[in-house]
Order: sequence, then C-alpha cells, then structure tokens
Amino acid sequence: MYQKLIIIGRLGKDPEMRFTPNGQAVTSFSVATDRQFSDQTGKLVKETVWFRVSAWGKLAETCNNFLQKGKMVMVEGRLSVDSKTGGPRIWTGQDGTPRSSLEMVANTVKFLSAKTDGASPAGMEEDLDNAPVEDIPF
Repeated sequence: MYQKLIIIGRLGKDPEMRFTPNGQAVTSFSVATDRQFSDQTGKLVKETVWFRVSAWGKLAETCNNFLQKGKMVMVEGRLSVDSKTGGPRIWTGQDGTPRSSLEMVANTVKFLSAKTDGASPAGMEEDLDNAPVEDIPF
C-alpha cells in the first residue's frame, strides 16, 4: 500500500528548525491551501485548510535556509496521523475549544515563489505568479 499527499500553498510563518537528541535536523512550517467556490445560493465561499509540515535531514536544512512566511511551496509527502485515533491530531486550545491539525512529513519541497533576493537554490524556484494560465480540457 502507498499514500502520497501533494499540497500547494503559502507559508503561514517562518520555518523553525531544531535538532533531535541524536543530532538530526527537523524543520517545521505551516502551509495554507486556499480554494474558492460558489455555494448553492451563488455566494462566493473562501476556504482555507492549514497543514503542519515536517522536513527531516538535508531537506530540513534547505527549507530552513530558503523558506519564509508568505512564500509559495509545493510539498509532496505522507500524512502523519495520530497513533491513538488514526486521524488528525486533536487537542484542546488555550481558549478551551477543541482543535485539530493535519500533519504531513515532507519527502520533496519545491519553492514556487519568484526569486526576489537571489538567496534561493539554483533551479528550485519557478515564477508561477507570472506564468500564463492554460485551459485544462476536462
């Protein structure tokens, strides 16, 4: 069996890197994915889904060095589930409301925002903001 999750969105805050006790790098960051649709009454509905992403090893170091809040990324990886429930991680927020989190472990991270300061790895970014829009025939 196999699972693969692909998300495209923007970072909600700067990545945070830490090290495990055995010295392995892990970088965490949040990605917001947006969609818009019209409901049954024709009203425009905007929906945002947040994902918490963890990158490990060399990928963690690269993400920590080149990602920042607001940058667009594509992340490929697997969903990480709560071992107790088999679903999203569930907790109680500081205000007492139940909260949940979709978490994924990254295998690949592609930097999609336009290069602005020359501090990105060569070949890792594409300027999708100015890319021509193509009609998909289905």
